Amino acid sequence: MKKTIKSLVVLAVVASIGTALAQEVVVKIGHVAPMSGPQAHYGKDNENGARLAIEDLNKQALKIGGKTVKFELVAEDDAADPKQGTAVAQKLVDAKVNGVVGHLNSGTTIPASKIYNDAGLPQISPSASNPKYTQQGFKYAFRVLANDNYLGAAAADLAVKKNKAKTVAVIDDRTAYGQGVAEVFTKIAKKDGAKVVATQFTNDKATDFNAILTAIKAKKPDAVFYGGMDAQAGPLIRQAKQLGLNVKFYGGDGVCTDELAKLGGDAIDANVFCSVGGAAIDKMPGGKAFNDRYKAAYNQEIQVYAPFVYDAVMALAKAMQAAKSVDPKVYAPFVSKVDFVGVTGHIKFDKNGDLAIPVASVFNYPGNKKAPL
Repeated sequence: MKKTIKSLVVLAVVASIGTALAQEVVVKIGHVAPMSGPQAHYGKDNENGARLAIEDLNKQALKIGGKTVKFELVAEDDAADPKQGTAVAQKLVDAKVNGVVGHLNSGTTIPASKIYNDAGLPQISPSASNPKYTQQGFKYAFRVLANDNYLGAAAADLAVKKNKAKTVAVIDDRTAYGQGVAEVFTKIAKKDGAKVVATQFTNDKATDFNAILTAIKAKKPDAVFYGGMDAQAGPLIRQAKQLGLNVKFYGGDGVCTDELAKLGGDAIDANVFCSVGGAAIDKMPGGKAFNDRYKAAYNQEIQVYAPFVYDAVMALAKAMQAAKSVDPKVYAPFVSKVDFVGVTGHIKFDKNGDLAIPVASVFNYPGNKKAPL
């Protein structure tokens, strides 16, 4: 009799575990960023932000549609390459992920967005700032930071209105991001009264900028704007100083990292300025707590976008909760309705999928250390 009772108890426990497992739903969140190549430090930063969000969601043991959900991150590398970006996007669609956070670069985000849109899969970019991304008419494409219209304008206003530049030179790396932010800077700088005396181009793999810098030096500008990422901006500014081009340098969020100080060395100083599509970390609603936790978890500084990635993951989760479903076909329309205060600020989207209340901040590097202005 005792053996029979023990067997029945074991069977009951097994049945209970089986029922619990049957009621647990795995929710796959795709994440894409450059995890290899010169922008890998950005990619790792983004992925770290996503992992902190996944960890927090799983601690909550959320129930959606009456079932406990377990969130999993499906991380992919696009190497900041548009072709690889579209291949990875199709891979995530085929893997039937429930939503996507990414990509990091505008140049990969924009072509990948069509693949997600055609599959009816919600996509939130934490860092792609080219306005074209949300101007394609895609219903489920969103971003959680200000776009280039704000970044380029913030940098131009700082250069011309505050720092009194009369003449400026503009360089961009011909990527969707670099070209987009440079075009906005040029437009606003002219509107503010400055004259653009030189326009030069490079690429996102370049290491030698002496030819274009020599051409710019001959034009004697008061300021130089670079549209691109820190991997090129650091050496570019260092080489400019070596050529005797001692002017103020400006850039968008692509250059606005602690890594820039390492890449450019002593050339990165108080005369280097950058704009970011969000508040400084200590001005964000949850910035200090997130920053402390990030440092404790990864023993390094946040580059730029980790807190935005965190909020993007949370926005997908909140849409699922509101829809009472993790099925993209069901919850996708609810992403446009999310309205909450995240780590970075107020997360609410306008009709295009941009932030309803965007914020831009500016920084410089006194003593080779990034600091908010």
